Amino acid sequence: MLPDLRTADFDFVLPEAQIAQTPLRPRDAARLLLVREDGLADQGIRDLPTLLAPGDVMVVNDTRVIPARLRGRRGAAAVEIMLNRAEGGGIWQAICRNARRLRAGDRVAIEGATLDAMVLERLPGGLVRLDFGPDPGALAAALDAAGEVPLPPYIHRPDGARPEDREDYQTVFAARPGAVAAPTASLHFTPRLLAALEARGVRLATLTLHVGAGTFLPLRAEDPRDHRLHAEWGEITPEAADLINSARPAGKRIVAIGTTALRLLETAALGTEDHWHPVRPFRGLTDIFLLPGHRFRAADVLLTNFHLPRSTLFMLVSAFAGTARMRAAYAHAITAGYRFYSYGDASLLFPEDAP
Repeated sequence: MLPDLRTADFDFVLPEAQIAQTPLRPRDAARLLLVREDGLADQGIRDLPTLLAPGDVMVVNDTRVIPARLRGRRGAAAVEIMLNRAEGGGIWQAICRNARRLRAGDRVAIEGATLDAMVLERLPGGLVRLDFGPDPGALAAALDAAGEVPLPPYIHRPDGARPEDREDYQTVFAARPGAVAAPTASLHFTPRLLAALEARGVRLATLTLHVGAGTFLPLRAEDPRDHRLHAEWGEITPEAADLINSARPAGKRIVAIGTTALRLLETAALGTEDHWHPVRPFRGLTDIFLLPGHRFRAADVLLTNFHLPRSTLFMLVSAFAGTARMRAAYAHAITAGYRFYSYGDASLLFPEDAP
């Protein structure tokens, strides 16, 4: 049974100066807050190989961010399009500014590209279905020519996106295009850090979750259980599931790198009661919302950045490591000057019942 929950219980005050606007260089110079049952410890991302054990399986998201923000016009009206999820055949769900002005059959001309989109229908939650035509190359060319990297709203670019944002907001694991937000815990990884983890004997499993624009939407409901997440497409291959499931029988841990990896792991573990082999192959949509009271099945450790107050992701980390412990960890991080959000520092979390 889930505990009583209020969105206000997940609020906190963060000084604006601690919201990171650019990544550190090199990326693996970020700080790392260790959050365990026995307390907190200030370390660095470069310490990760010493914090993981040989044979642990590190699970990363290999999604690649696309320049998903487009600007268009329907007649004289400006329309901003944030692609959210591909349905196939040139049809996308998107979040559109001025969506209330759009009607089925309208055509939106994409600025800076020789392409337009036909409005198919408006959906609940501010979504619009758009048809860009059957040629995937035409949309890819339009995104390359006119698309902007959809940085989170707390990363301020008053003069528009910078050229370096396309590289900065991409992880070293990025391989499969489709996300409109980066799996930001993975932004800390570099070839040097990966080599050190490999030398330590840490194994690497990849999955794909194409993070949607809904990750930026505020949570307005007083009871978080009334909030609905937009569905996102993900895949765990049979080979990845076998590698992940090999950890616990060997006495090793499943280490989720980021909340996106954790959410797909938990999706693939729904309905299973096999602690030793919790993950099944998965391919499809997930809208899983992990709240305090959830029993985690498929991860023993979580590496993640510091999240927004009153957000679904702060609720997720509270579910994983305990609300009181995470409030104490965030209070420490604020006092100690950690950098927050997508380009900020990281935390390594262990569940409340971890040994």
